[in-house]
Amino acid sequence: MTVGFVMMCHTELDRAAQVARFWAEGGAPVVIHVDRRVDALANTKFQRSLADLANVSFSRRFKCEWGTWSLVAAAQAGAEQMLARHPEAGHVFLASGSCLPLRPVQDLAAYLAARPHTDFIESVTTADVGWTIGGLDEERFTLHFPFSWKRHRRLFDRYVALQRRFGLRRKVPDGLAPHMGSQWWCLSRRTLASILQDPERPAYDDYFAKVWIPDESYFQTLTRLYATNVESRSLTLSKFDYQGKPHLFYDDHLQLLRRSNCFVARKIWPRADRLYSAFLAQRSAIDATAEPDPVKIDRLFTKAVERRTTGRPGLYMQSRFPHRDRENGKTSAPYSVFQGFTDLFENFDGWLAKYAGARVHGHLFAPERAGFAGGESVFAGCLTDSATLRDYNPQAFLTNLIWNSRGERQCFQFSPRDNQACNWFLATDPNAQISVISGAWAVPLFRSPESFAVTRREAARLQKIELDQINILRSMYVKARVRIWTMADFIENPMELMQTIIDEISPRSTRRLAEVPRLVDLTGFGRFLQNLKNQGMQPRLMGEFPVGDDAQGPSPQRGRPYIVR
Repeated sequence: MTVGFVMMCHTELDRAAQVARFWAEGGAPVVIHVDRRVDALANTKFQRSLADLANVSFSRRFKCEWGTWSLVAAAQAGAEQMLARHPEAGHVFLASGSCLPLRPVQDLAAYLAARPHTDFIESVTTADVGWTIGGLDEERFTLHFPFSWKRHRRLFDRYVALQRRFGLRRKVPDGLAPHMGSQWWCLSRRTLASILQDPERPAYDDYFAKVWIPDESYFQTLTRLYATNVESRSLTLSKFDYQGKPHLFYDDHLQLLRRSNCFVARKIWPRADRLYSAFLAQRSAIDATAEPDPVKIDRLFTKAVERRTTGRPGLYMQSRFPHRDRENGKTSAPYSVFQGFTDLFENFDGWLAKYAGARVHGHLFAPERAGFAGGESVFAGCLTDSATLRDYNPQAFLTNLIWNSRGERQCFQFSPRDNQACNWFLATDPNAQISVISGAWAVPLFRSPESFAVTRREAARLQKIELDQINILRSMYVKARVRIWTMADFIENPMELMQTIIDEISPRSTRRLAEVPRLVDLTGFGRFLQNLKNQGMQPRLMGEFPVGDDAQGPSPQRGRPYIVR
């Protein structure tokens, strides 16, 4: 006994001829169905290329269309011809013209000979199906489908909706429990003959002719009536993407396909010359007892699907640009945002770079330009310091900067003077570490030579901006690591608080701070705040400062940081 192959071909007939010849020369009979839509000249050429093989024949042709009964009718015709002409075929293997044998025919024949009464067909009930994507499960067996899903999509959808609305249903024939599975099966001669010769076949054919995608349910359902031993799996290795479309195998999948020990794989890219030449050169059995092991490929394709659908954290790409709040991580790596530190301390950037071991930028969202570290005009990934380009999409600017510099911690300064478009993005990014000294923006105003009237208006504007920002940072939706201190609270004990920040940036470091940056001269700052009050502007974010002219710091009252998450 051997195995017979029924091939369903509609394109790339030269490749199908190579595969049919491989199986036929290996001693297996082959029956080929050629789609009636293939023109007569191409069909004649195809048949002539295999005319020298006595065990290759062609079945009656049908015009096949996806999702319709024509595919089942073509498979029935090929199977009937195989059973009638080749009594030596103990199993019948349904394959497509895009299939490629991965092992010699002798391997498959020996494998099936050891399992003469086993039917290999994916066959599960509709309740257990989890792979239908954008389609129908139970309803494909109970609704009517007079319109082609491919050619008349709108009519198809409207008629389905109409039947649902009025509760129209078809009755499943008595004794049938609808099952679904892969179109590609390998059935024993006994089971296949029982299906094709059943006295109830006309009734079954009439019912399934009106089922949607019957090639995935006809044999899968009827096999359960006659088979004594069903292995619910296909011997054809085929993988599908998240949209339900078959993956293509290319030349660089050669070693992976070899390690799988599978008998047949689809779909093969028709220009994969290396795959066809490598696998069609095998003529003798190597290890007929090797069990097919598609797990290696399953793992790889599972990762590929995950990579395609969710992508790498923080990477935005055209092929899977995410919907709002459905991205796989807003950014790719942790980073730190410092607000108010450069206003309050001299040379804070240099000090932070020394102790944090990170790339420290200036104000990346400053109105005039992006302040890259070292004053560079172009940063990693050709990000330019142009404020116009940056502000076209500030979030993309930030995510690209973090992605292009992954592996190195990025730190940058922020201020109420900067572009505020990223406030919610920063607050809801788990990778962000945000440290805010509220009210520190007033220090440059305190030292400004501008008239007090101009200073008061600017102070009111900046305070309103920072209040709005702090409300965001205190929102219940915040996912960033946020610390907020008033200016007075922070300068009360800067060493301890800065040590906490450095420890969060470099948690494995045991280095203790030997110094903190030099505090700017705040002599008269309390009087400056009082003058703002006198002019009708109420400072709310700085904390308590004494009003005396010689005061250089806050009152002795010690404050604690406001910590979010």
